[in-house]
Amino acid sequence: MRRSTSLLPLLLLGAGVFLLVLTQLLVWYVEPRAKRTPTDVNSTTVFTGKGSYFDTGTVSTEDDQILTITRRVLGNVPESERSGNAVWDVSTQIDTPKTLPLADPRKSLQWSTERWVTDRRTNLPVHCCEEKPVFEGEAYLKFPFDVEKRVYTWWDSTLGAGVPLEFKDTTEIHGQQGYRFTGSVEATATGTRQVPGVLVGSKEPGQVLAEEWYSNALIELTVAPRTGRIMNAVIAPTKTLRAPGSTKDAVTLLSSKRLEFTESTRREQAGLASDDGGRLELLGETVPLWGGIAGGLLTVGGVVLLIRGRRQPEHSGA
Repeated sequence: MRRSTSLLPLLLLGAGVFLLVLTQLLVWYVEPRAKRTPTDVNSTTVFTGKGSYFDTGTVSTEDDQILTITRRVLGNVPESERSGNAVWDVSTQIDTPKTLPLADPRKSLQWSTERWVTDRRTNLPVHCCEEKPVFEGEAYLKFPFDVEKRVYTWWDSTLGAGVPLEFKDTTEIHGQQGYRFTGSVEATATGTRQVPGVLVGSKEPGQVLAEEWYSNALIELTVAPRTGRIMNAVIAPTKTLRAPGSTKDAVTLLSSKRLEFTESTRREQAGLASDDGGRLELLGETVPLWGGIAGGLLTVGGVVLLIRGRRQPEHSGA
Protein backbone atom coordinates (compact mmCIF):
# COMPACT_ATOMS: atom_id res chain seq x y z
CA MET A 1 0.00 0.00 0.00
CA ARG A 2 1.08 3.67 -0.57
CA ARG A 3 1.69 5.56 2.63
CA SER A 4 -0.66 8.43 3.37
CA THR A 5 0.95 11.90 3.23
CA SER A 6 1.76 13.22 6.73
CA LEU A 7 0.78 16.77 7.71
CA LEU A 8 4.28 17.53 9.07
CA PRO A 9 6.10 17.67 5.70
CA LEU A 10 3.47 20.02 4.34
CA LEU A 11 3.80 22.30 7.37
CA LEU A 12 7.60 22.35 7.07
CA LEU A 13 7.42 23.02 3.33
CA GLY A 14 4.88 25.80 3.78
CA ALA A 15 6.89 27.47 6.57
CA GLY A 16 10.10 27.24 4.54
CA VAL A 17 8.57 28.78 1.43
CA PHE A 18 6.98 31.53 3.56
CA LEU A 19 10.35 32.45 5.11
CA LEU A 20 12.09 32.46 1.72
CA VAL A 21 9.44 34.78 0.27
CA LEU A 22 9.52 36.97 3.40
CA THR A 23 13.30 37.44 3.23
CA GLN A 24 13.11 38.52 -0.39
CA LEU A 25 10.27 40.89 0.45
CA LEU A 26 12.39 42.47 3.21
CA VAL A 27 15.41 42.89 0.92
CA TRP A 28 13.66 44.19 -2.16
CA TYR A 29 10.64 46.03 -0.77
CA VAL A 30 10.53 46.73 2.98
CA GLU A 31 14.16 47.71 3.70
CA PRO A 32 14.49 50.21 0.80
CA ARG A 33 11.27 51.89 1.94
CA ALA A 34 12.59 52.09 5.48
CA LYS A 35 15.41 54.29 4.16
CA ARG A 36 13.39 57.46 4.29
CA THR A 37 14.29 60.73 6.01
CA PRO A 38 11.92 61.07 9.00
CA THR A 39 9.31 63.80 9.03
CA ASP A 40 8.64 63.94 12.78
CA VAL A 41 12.20 64.86 13.78
CA ASN A 42 12.73 66.93 16.92
CA SER A 43 16.44 67.43 17.53
CA THR A 44 18.79 69.90 19.19
CA THR A 45 22.54 69.99 18.58
CA VAL A 46 25.01 72.24 20.37
CA PHE A 47 28.47 73.46 19.34
CA THR A 48 30.82 75.13 21.76
CA GLY A 49 34.36 76.45 21.86
CA LYS A 50 36.44 79.56 22.46
CA GLY A 51 36.56 82.49 20.09
CA SER A 52 36.00 86.19 19.52
CA TYR A 53 32.91 88.27 18.84
CA PHE A 54 32.02 91.92 18.30
CA ASP A 55 30.24 93.41 21.29
CA THR A 56 27.91 96.20 20.18
CA GLY A 57 27.71 97.47 23.76
CA THR A 58 31.43 98.15 24.10
CA VAL A 59 31.88 98.64 20.32
CA SER A 60 34.89 96.35 20.41
CA THR A 61 35.88 92.75 19.76
CA GLU A 62 35.88 90.53 22.84
CA ASP A 63 38.53 87.79 22.64
CA ASP A 64 38.95 84.40 24.31
CA GLN A 65 35.24 83.98 25.03
CA ILE A 66 33.06 80.84 25.14
CA LEU A 67 30.80 80.75 22.08
CA THR A 68 27.75 78.49 21.87
CA ILE A 69 25.83 77.59 18.72
CA THR A 70 22.46 75.91 19.26
CA ARG A 71 20.57 74.42 16.32
CA ARG A 72 17.02 73.17 16.71
CA VAL A 73 15.37 71.06 14.01
CA LEU A 74 11.62 70.45 14.08
CA GLY A 75 9.88 68.39 11.43
CA ASN A 76 6.79 69.99 9.93
CA VAL A 77 4.65 66.85 9.77
CA PRO A 78 1.49 68.34 8.13
CA GLU A 79 3.54 70.00 5.39
CA SER A 80 5.59 66.83 4.92
CA GLU A 81 2.50 64.67 4.54
CA ARG A 82 0.98 67.12 2.09
CA SER A 83 4.09 67.34 -0.11
CA GLY A 84 5.55 63.88 0.38
CA ASN A 85 8.93 65.42 1.22
CA ALA A 86 10.89 65.97 4.42
CA VAL A 87 10.09 69.51 5.57
CA TRP A 88 12.25 70.64 8.48
CA ASP A 89 12.05 74.02 10.22
CA VAL A 90 15.48 74.98 11.55
CA SER A 91 16.54 77.73 13.97
CA THR A 92 20.18 78.56 14.71
CA GLN A 93 21.39 80.92 17.41
CA ILE A 94 24.88 82.00 18.40
CA ASP A 95 25.32 82.99 22.03
CA THR A 96 28.05 84.69 24.03
CA PRO A 97 28.57 84.44 27.80
CA LYS A 98 26.33 87.51 28.08
CA THR A 99 23.41 86.28 25.97
CA LEU A 100 23.39 82.55 26.80
CA PRO A 101 21.76 82.94 30.25
CA LEU A 102 18.94 85.00 28.73
CA ALA A 103 17.44 81.90 27.04
CA ASP A 104 15.85 84.12 24.38
CA PRO A 105 17.01 83.66 20.76
CA ARG A 106 15.98 87.24 19.94
CA LYS A 107 18.60 88.49 22.38
CA SER A 108 21.39 86.22 21.14
CA LEU A 109 24.40 87.43 19.17
CA GLN A 110 22.85 86.03 16.00
CA TRP A 111 19.59 84.20 15.31
CA SER A 112 18.32 82.81 12.02
CA THR A 113 15.44 80.60 10.91
CA GLU A 114 15.32 78.41 7.82
CA ARG A 115 13.11 75.82 6.17
CA TRP A 116 14.82 72.84 4.56
CA VAL A 117 12.91 70.62 2.12
CA THR A 118 14.50 67.42 0.82
CA ASP A 119 13.54 64.26 -1.00
CA ARG A 120 13.07 61.61 1.69
CA ARG A 121 14.85 58.93 -0.33
CA THR A 122 17.73 60.73 -2.07
CA ASN A 123 18.27 63.66 0.35
CA LEU A 124 18.38 66.01 -2.65
CA PRO A 125 16.77 69.45 -2.24
CA VAL A 126 13.17 69.95 -3.29
CA HIS A 127 12.15 73.49 -4.15
CA CYS A 128 8.71 73.76 -2.66
CA CYS A 129 6.80 74.37 0.55
CA GLU A 130 8.21 77.87 1.13
CA GLU A 131 11.77 76.64 1.55
CA LYS A 132 14.21 79.23 2.90
CA PRO A 133 16.85 79.64 1.61
CA VAL A 134 16.87 78.11 -1.86
CA PHE A 135 19.79 75.70 -1.56
CA GLU A 136 21.59 73.05 -3.59
CA GLY A 137 23.93 70.14 -2.95
CA GLU A 138 23.52 66.68 -1.48
CA ALA A 139 24.49 67.00 2.20
CA TYR A 140 23.00 69.44 4.69
CA LEU A 141 21.72 68.59 8.15
CA LYS A 142 22.38 64.96 7.21
CA PHE A 143 23.99 62.94 4.43
CA PRO A 144 22.15 60.51 2.14
CA PHE A 145 21.66 56.91 3.27
CA ASP A 146 24.52 54.49 2.53
CA VAL A 147 27.29 57.09 2.59
CA GLU A 148 30.12 56.49 0.14
CA LYS A 149 33.83 57.27 0.47
CA ARG A 150 33.82 60.15 -2.04
CA VAL A 151 33.41 63.91 -2.31
CA TYR A 152 30.03 65.31 -1.22
CA THR A 153 28.72 68.83 -1.80
CA TRP A 154 27.73 70.27 1.56
CA TRP A 155 25.56 73.39 1.67
CA ASP A 156 26.99 76.22 3.76
CA SER A 157 24.20 78.64 4.68
CA THR A 158 26.59 81.43 5.69
CA LEU A 159 28.43 81.19 2.39
CA GLY A 160 25.23 80.69 0.42
CA ALA A 161 26.87 78.02 -1.74
CA GLY A 162 27.98 74.39 -1.76
CA VAL A 163 31.34 73.33 -0.32
CA PRO A 164 33.10 70.12 -1.46
CA LEU A 165 33.87 67.81 1.46
CA GLU A 166 36.38 65.04 0.83
CA PHE A 167 36.41 61.67 2.55
CA LYS A 168 39.31 61.69 5.02
CA ASP A 169 39.25 58.48 7.03
CA THR A 170 37.20 56.17 9.23
CA THR A 171 36.88 56.91 12.94
CA GLU A 172 34.63 56.11 15.91
CA ILE A 173 32.22 58.22 17.93
CA HIS A 174 31.13 56.50 21.13
CA GLY A 175 31.64 53.08 19.64
CA GLN A 176 29.91 53.86 16.34
CA GLN A 177 31.89 53.74 13.11
CA GLY A 178 31.88 57.01 11.21
CA TYR A 179 33.21 58.40 7.94
CA ARG A 180 35.09 61.68 8.42
CA PHE A 181 34.75 64.34 5.72
CA THR A 182 36.71 67.59 5.66
CA GLY A 183 36.73 70.84 3.68
CA SER A 184 37.26 74.58 4.02
CA VAL A 185 36.05 77.94 2.72
CA GLU A 186 38.45 80.63 1.55
CA ALA A 187 37.69 84.23 2.50
CA THR A 188 34.68 85.26 0.40
CA ALA A 189 32.56 88.41 0.25
CA THR A 190 29.00 87.50 1.29
CA GLY A 191 27.20 90.85 1.44
CA THR A 192 27.26 94.37 2.81
CA ARG A 193 26.28 96.07 6.05
CA GLN A 194 25.71 99.76 6.75
CA VAL A 195 28.00 100.92 9.56
CA PRO A 196 29.74 104.14 10.64
CA GLY A 197 32.70 104.68 8.34
CA VAL A 198 35.03 105.27 11.26
CA LEU A 199 34.35 101.73 12.48
CA VAL A 200 36.03 100.16 9.44
CA GLY A 201 38.63 102.89 8.98
CA SER A 202 36.93 104.48 6.00
CA LYS A 203 37.77 108.05 5.09
CA GLU A 204 34.20 108.59 3.92
CA PRO A 205 32.10 110.63 6.37
CA GLY A 206 28.98 109.18 7.95
CA GLN A 207 27.63 105.72 7.14
CA VAL A 208 29.23 103.38 4.60
CA LEU A 209 28.32 99.99 3.15
CA ALA A 210 31.01 97.83 4.68
CA GLU A 211 31.73 94.50 3.03
CA GLU A 212 31.00 91.32 4.97
CA TRP A 213 33.58 88.56 4.49
CA TYR A 214 33.36 84.93 5.57
CA SER A 215 35.81 82.05 5.74
CA ASN A 216 35.90 78.67 7.41
CA ALA A 217 39.35 77.19 8.04
CA LEU A 218 37.97 73.74 8.89
CA ILE A 219 34.74 71.91 8.25
CA GLU A 220 34.90 68.39 9.65
CA LEU A 221 31.84 66.13 9.73
CA THR A 222 31.78 62.56 11.04
CA VAL A 223 28.88 60.67 9.48
CA ALA A 224 27.22 57.32 10.24
CA PRO A 225 27.71 55.32 6.99
CA ARG A 226 24.37 53.52 6.98
CA THR A 227 22.03 56.39 7.92
CA GLY A 228 23.92 59.57 7.00
CA ARG A 229 23.41 61.02 10.48
CA ILE A 230 26.08 63.55 11.51
CA MET A 231 27.54 62.26 14.80
CA ASN A 232 30.14 64.99 15.25
CA ALA A 233 30.87 68.33 13.63
CA VAL A 234 33.78 70.76 13.89
CA ILE A 235 33.91 74.21 12.29
CA ALA A 236 36.31 77.17 12.42
CA PRO A 237 34.35 80.17 11.08
CA THR A 238 35.46 83.77 10.75
CA LYS A 239 33.22 86.71 9.84
CA THR A 240 34.70 90.17 9.36
CA LEU A 241 33.94 93.65 8.02
CA ARG A 242 36.06 95.55 5.52
CA ALA A 243 35.90 99.11 4.29
CA PRO A 244 34.44 99.35 0.76
CA GLY A 245 37.06 98.16 -1.72
CA SER A 246 39.59 97.27 0.98
CA THR A 247 41.57 94.02 1.03
CA LYS A 248 42.09 94.04 4.79
CA ASP A 249 39.76 93.05 7.63
CA ALA A 250 38.83 96.00 9.81
CA VAL A 251 36.44 94.42 12.34
CA THR A 252 36.08 90.83 13.52
CA LEU A 253 32.42 90.01 13.99
CA LEU A 254 32.93 86.36 14.91
CA SER A 255 35.93 84.07 14.90
CA SER A 256 36.90 80.71 16.33
CA LYS A 257 39.61 78.17 15.59
CA ARG A 258 37.40 75.28 16.76
CA LEU A 259 33.71 74.99 17.55
CA GLU A 260 32.64 71.37 18.09
CA PHE A 261 29.60 69.34 19.12
CA THR A 262 29.41 69.09 22.88
CA GLU A 263 30.05 65.71 24.50
CA SER A 264 26.34 65.23 25.22
CA THR A 265 25.44 66.04 21.61
CA ARG A 266 28.01 63.54 20.29
CA ARG A 267 26.71 60.85 22.64
CA GLU A 268 23.09 61.49 21.67
CA GLN A 269 23.77 61.54 17.93
CA ALA A 270 25.85 58.33 18.13
CA GLY A 271 23.04 56.65 20.06
CA LEU A 272 20.45 57.69 17.47
CA ALA A 273 22.74 56.49 14.68
CA SER A 274 23.05 53.13 16.45
CA ASP A 275 19.28 52.78 16.84
CA ASP A 276 18.50 53.79 13.25
CA GLY A 277 21.32 51.70 11.81
CA GLY A 278 20.31 48.70 13.90
CA ARG A 279 16.79 48.75 12.49
CA LEU A 280 18.06 48.99 8.92
CA GLU A 281 20.57 46.20 9.54
CA LEU A 282 17.83 44.02 11.01
CA LEU A 283 15.58 44.53 7.99
CA GLY A 284 18.28 44.45 5.34
CA GLU A 285 20.77 41.87 6.64
CA THR A 286 20.06 39.98 9.86
CA VAL A 287 16.49 38.82 9.26
CA PRO A 288 17.02 38.07 5.53
CA LEU A 289 20.19 36.05 6.29
CA TRP A 290 18.85 33.88 9.09
CA GLY A 291 15.37 33.79 7.62
CA GLY A 292 16.84 32.56 4.34
CA ILE A 293 18.87 29.86 6.10
CA ALA A 294 15.91 28.70 8.18
CA GLY A 295 13.58 28.84 5.19
CA GLY A 296 16.00 26.80 3.08
CA LEU A 297 16.41 24.14 5.75
CA LEU A 298 12.68 23.89 6.38
CA THR A 299 11.94 23.67 2.66
CA VAL A 300 14.52 20.92 2.09
CA GLY A 301 13.32 19.03 5.16
CA GLY A 302 9.70 19.26 4.07
CA VAL A 303 10.51 18.04 0.54
CA VAL A 304 12.57 15.10 1.84
CA LEU A 305 9.84 13.97 4.24
CA LEU A 306 7.19 14.42 1.57
CA ILE A 307 9.11 12.23 -0.91
CA ARG A 308 9.73 9.54 1.70
CA GLY A 309 6.11 9.57 2.72
CA ARG A 310 4.97 8.94 -0.83
CA ARG A 311 7.53 6.23 -1.67
CA GLN A 312 6.14 2.70 -2.17
CA PRO A 313 7.44 0.34 0.54
CA GLU A 314 9.16 -2.81 -0.63
CA HIS A 315 7.80 -6.16 0.65
CA SER A 316 9.64 -9.47 0.58
CA GLY A 317 7.82 -12.71 -0.32
CA ALA A 318 6.49 -15.09 2.38
